[in-house]
Amino acid sequence: MTDILIYGAGAIGSFLGYLLSQSAWKDGTDREVVENVALLGRAGHISAIKKQGLHVDLGEKREVFFFRHCFSSLDELKASDYHPRLVIICVKSYSLPYLSRELKESGLLEERFKESQFILLMNGMGNRELFLNSGLDPARLQEGITSLGVLLAGEGKVELKGRGKTVLQNQIGREDRQFLEKRFSEMGFEIEFSKDFCRQQFLKLLANAAINPITALTRRQNGVVLSPALKSTVERVVAETVAVAKAEGLAISEEEALGLVLSVAEKTAANTSSMLQDVLRGKETEIEAINGYLVREAKKHRIAVPVNEALYGMVSSISIGSS
Repeated sequence: MTDILIYGAGAIGSFLGYLLSQSAWKDGTDREVVENVALLGRAGHISAIKKQGLHVDLGEKREVFFFRHCFSSLDELKASDYHPRLVIICVKSYSLPYLSRELKESGLLEERFKESQFILLMNGMGNRELFLNSGLDPARLQEGITSLGVLLAGEGKVELKGRGKTVLQNQIGREDRQFLEKRFSEMGFEIEFSKDFCRQQFLKLLANAAINPITALTRRQNGVVLSPALKSTVERVVAETVAVAKAEGLAISEEEALGLVLSVAEKTAANTSSMLQDVLRGKETEIEAINGYLVREAKKHRIAVPVNEALYGMVSSISIGSS
């Protein structure tokens, strides 16, 4: 059994906590309480889970999970007896600089997390470099992406909106890999450990670069990307992004890339993208790690990406975190 800390228990993080929960014990009220997974997240969300459990809406059924270990800060974690073998980071990409600094100053990397393995599971690219500012040994850090569609429906509540695949780097240790494969399979979800992770990560970035900013700016669900009025814009975003991919040494064709974007938009037409959710809530977006990343890489390779630049600029101007 693998003890796991979900660092960033929001929508995706909380749902992963549900997926990976295994061992349980009976508390004084005869409730089954999860012991192998700990959640660390916002105070309001964690408080609700402590009081009422994590409510998971799967569409066809609803479940409630109680966790023995729930934390709203690293100080609370340090005061506990929980020692995770695996730490899965599910925060928004813009939170990484703060998280890295917080971890470094906490001393946990030399103490409680001394033997822990880490997985970054989030949108965008360039996240690994940001997180390594914490001082973590690079050999202990892997990355992953997920196409799970999960909505935070309220404090302590998550709703599954799409059963997408989760892809992780294949360098993850055998014991952890076996545990993750077993739990995902038992719960009816797909996970892959990829030898070609960089390419799959870029394909995810490509889909996000087209869908996320367009939905955020139009304030429409993902299906808006299929609108004939946006056909040229979507095609130009794809062409620019493929040019950057090729400059980075990745073999991705415009035909494959456009097909992917349209397929994702069609399958998730009724979904609200994470970037639109952030805009509607007045929160900072992940535009820096998506279109912002593409703009910066394009400049390194002297590639013109005017549509990505426009989308990046417009979303940045409405992001709460923009200057």
